[in-house]
Amino acid sequence: MTGLRALTPRGRSFLASGVAALACAFLFGEHDLLRVAVLIIALPLLAAMVVARTRYRLSCARRLSPARVEVGSDSTVTLRLENVTRLPTGLLLIEDTLQFALGARPRFVLDRVEPRGVREIDYKVRSDLRGRFSIGPLSIRITDPFGLVELARSFTISDTLVVIPEVVALPHVRLSGEWSGGGESRTRSVAAAGDDDVAPREYRHGDDLRRVHWRSTARYGELMVRREEQQWQSRGALLLDTRKSAHRGEGPRSSFETAVSAAASIGVHLAREGLGLRLVTDLGPQHLTDDGLSHSLLDALAVVRQSPARSLDAGVGALRQGGGDGLIVAVLGALGEADARALARLRHGSVTGVAVLLDVATWQSRDGEEESYEAARTILAGAGWRIVRLPAGTSLASVWPDAARSRAQTRSYTLTGGAA
Repeated sequence: MTGLRALTPRGRSFLASGVAALACAFLFGEHDLLRVAVLIIALPLLAAMVVARTRYRLSCARRLSPARVEVGSDSTVTLRLENVTRLPTGLLLIEDTLQFALGARPRFVLDRVEPRGVREIDYKVRSDLRGRFSIGPLSIRITDPFGLVELARSFTISDTLVVIPEVVALPHVRLSGEWSGGGESRTRSVAAAGDDDVAPREYRHGDDLRRVHWRSTARYGELMVRREEQQWQSRGALLLDTRKSAHRGEGPRSSFETAVSAAASIGVHLAREGLGLRLVTDLGPQHLTDDGLSHSLLDALAVVRQSPARSLDAGVGALRQGGGDGLIVAVLGALGEADARALARLRHGSVTGVAVLLDVATWQSRDGEEESYEAARTILAGAGWRIVRLPAGTSLASVWPDAARSRAQTRSYTLTGGAA
């Protein structure tokens, strides 16, 4: 019955013609017409049986290379179809399911797949928008050589392509930060001057016996081992301003997309230099998985969207509660004086603050935005923040060295005619 429901208009025409010829053969007693009627009826029925027999005899696999790409870059999708039966397939019409942002649905035709045969098909996808995009499931229409039957089959598997923001390589800039124990990026020797300076601890099950410190063992009356290395890691926070009211422009060239790309570039750059980083937006802290800091950060930024928040209070509160951040990098849109003062209070003691201020007036100017930018810049610089101005059409790499300049250096650089 499944095969009969899959008859094409041609197949139904054959079947109707055969039934009419059969009726005429009985009516007029024409034996030759009877044989022709049986042949015409049998042809679509046999085709339906053959096609229905091969319905669940195909296996499919899909591979994305790479599965994580930057905006505007290509990813190759490889489809692998295998005929797992001892019968050859008929004509296969293949169509993969894509979301609109990845382009039109790819369609292919396979003439015949031999028994146990394998076919691989490649096609490319590209997106100018960030996000997580589902690819699949694959649908196949199986037809017979005469085009009498067309049976549709849809696989269940699908894959996800992650389109991350554009990442710009940044020059090395010396940014001081606070070192805290418990990380995995660097090591510091506790015993630096000799055996007397070793900081021993009690023996724990599984410790290497070669690390036993016999002098301390004799002194304390219990087995002690050398604690020669302790893991240390510099910690920092990355604040991204996602407020819709703080950004201008639309599409991939908007100030918001520029801010997301800047946050991605800075986060990857700092992670490669061994900084333990956490991501915070105006809505609060963002969860990062354990799949490597760079990949986790980029995956989070791939799906970040503009928020309806009107202030940075939640983000500032998350930064204040986190504590222990030796470095705070804030990527900011249009900033009011209240938010600027709240951010300014985060920089104290040995904390290094870097503010990447997007000059949103260069995207779309509104009354008073130039004055608002200068006021926010003055407040942050007065609190010791290092200011990096990022106007429209300017690469972050060209202005990132400003992050190394202190307040006095920035002021001197500005007075001599440089870009601040």
